[in-house]
Amino acid sequence: MGMMEAKIFSVLIGYVFGNFLTAEIVAHRIAGKSAADIGDTGNPGMANIMENLGFVPGILTLTGDLGKVIAAGLLAFVIFRGSGWIVTLYAGLGCTLGHNYPVWRKFKGGKGVATISMSVVLYAFFAGLAANIAGMIVVFVTQYLCIGGPVIPFAFTVIMFLYGDTEAAVIGIILTCLSIFAHGGAILMIKKGKTKKTDVLGILRKKL
Repeated sequence: MGMMEAKIFSVLIGYVFGNFLTAEIVAHRIAGKSAADIGDTGNPGMANIMENLGFVPGILTLTGDLGKVIAAGLLAFVIFRGSGWIVTLYAGLGCTLGHNYPVWRKFKGGKGVATISMSVVLYAFFAGLAANIAGMIVVFVTQYLCIGGPVIPFAFTVIMFLYGDTEAAVIGIILTCLSIFAHGGAILMIKKGKTKKTDVLGILRKKL
């Protein structure tokens, strides 16, 4: 199988894994209902679950969403071993697409922050870690999760361009666009004062 086929199948593998929404499992087990019926947003992600069901359910949701990216990426790497680590990033892209647009949920999914965060770390650990730290700092300072989300893939893109990894940078651009599209509504509402702030540091201080 050629490189192009390996990359396409890696995206498809990721998409299948991405359709597994951990928040749905957690919501049904704890609240007895779909994540779509929880909170104001119904978003099947860590933030919504943690805000409405508690810290531990939120962490369980995050763990599952990170885990599915790792599983998809490593599976793609094992199957297409000769294609190198780049297939893990393609799998991460597919996982984000599956998470944001799950076919079984009529393509209405989450925001993809966790899947993007793990995708970049899995492909390039230090660059991905730096990108995640950049996103966290933005969230700590602004208290807007919707801004921190797109910062992660954008920072990763910049780092990859600086390293000369053009292909990874292009995927980073796609991930950035997906993140902006997912958070665009909330970002636009900031000026109108309708976007909720989240004091992440405050929450962590209470729990630790």
